[in-house]
Amino acid sequence: MRVLGIESSCDDTGIAIYDSENGLLAHALHSQTVLHQQYGGVVPELASRDHVKYLIPLVEQALAQANLEKKQLDAIAYTAGPGLIGALLAGASFAKSLALGLQIPALAIHHLEAHLLAARLEEPALDFPFLVLLVSGGHTQLIEARALGEYTIIGDTLDDAAGEAFDKTAKLMGLPYPGGAILAQLADDYQAKGLPAITAFPRPMTDRPGLDFSFSGLKTHALTTWHNSTKDELARAAIAHAFQQAVVDTLTIKVKRAIKETHAKSLVVAGGVGANLALRSNLTALLKGAGGKVYFPKIEYCTDNGAMVAYAGCLHLLAGEKDASQAIEVKARWPLVDIS
Repeated sequence: MRVLGIESSCDDTGIAIYDSENGLLAHALHSQTVLHQQYGGVVPELASRDHVKYLIPLVEQALAQANLEKKQLDAIAYTAGPGLIGALLAGASFAKSLALGLQIPALAIHHLEAHLLAARLEEPALDFPFLVLLVSGGHTQLIEARALGEYTIIGDTLDDAAGEAFDKTAKLMGLPYPGGAILAQLADDYQAKGLPAITAFPRPMTDRPGLDFSFSGLKTHALTTWHNSTKDELARAAIAHAFQQAVVDTLTIKVKRAIKETHAKSLVVAGGVGANLALRSNLTALLKGAGGKVYFPKIEYCTDNGAMVAYAGCLHLLAGEKDASQAIEVKARWPLVDIS
């Protein structure tokens, strides 16, 4: 089964084609980073318009890459939520229209489920059940994945998610949008130089039981430290390093607790922060010490992309699911536990 995947939940337009027998055939992506950079964040209306502009060219690019014609597609999967409502509607409207024209099924995909399944793109032997650390956009969650579509959230963020905290802290220290990745690079470079760590930042909510997260206070601590510093490049890098280490340590401590509670032997790390090198190193060591294994998607599949949507759609379609309705329905908010 050849499935065209369409991702348009926020500011990346992702198109991919996944074949149930031959794997990923094509993967095309357009990033809107430059478009939104001058505003310091994503402008929803501009994001929606840009998706409309690039959907058809990216589909044509993916078909050419896979050496396929549209009539050779068996199904279309599209992100139906959560995300920016206009951006979701752009992708969903296109997907439904194309599916209707080709007389093939379409399937609405949950954005977060696509992320947590992304590690299986290159690790098909990874099977349920497994534990998931989801660090994507506004979400930082620990999830028990028991089967396709069967997920239980055992830890959630109470305020800022890890990715949001990275981006907001970077912005507070004057780094350009999108600042999270730049902050992480500063932190990695600082550590590589062997420079002394500054006063340790707090590891929020690790001094009490439970698996929930909170990063807003850590962001405030970083801002206070920045205001009290020399505000030069060295200070910025030192704070970036201390901040990143605090986030990574906090996530690692919570994952360790979750492993103890669930007895999980497999951990999947999903979402944009899953590309963080320090986090990857810590969790790899943790799972090795616990006699388990950690699975990371390729860096290009950590952020939003069409490949994960095409793959998730293929799994659901093979399980006999499809969207019988011709109505276009998307959800800006869509809890993972409501996926059924």
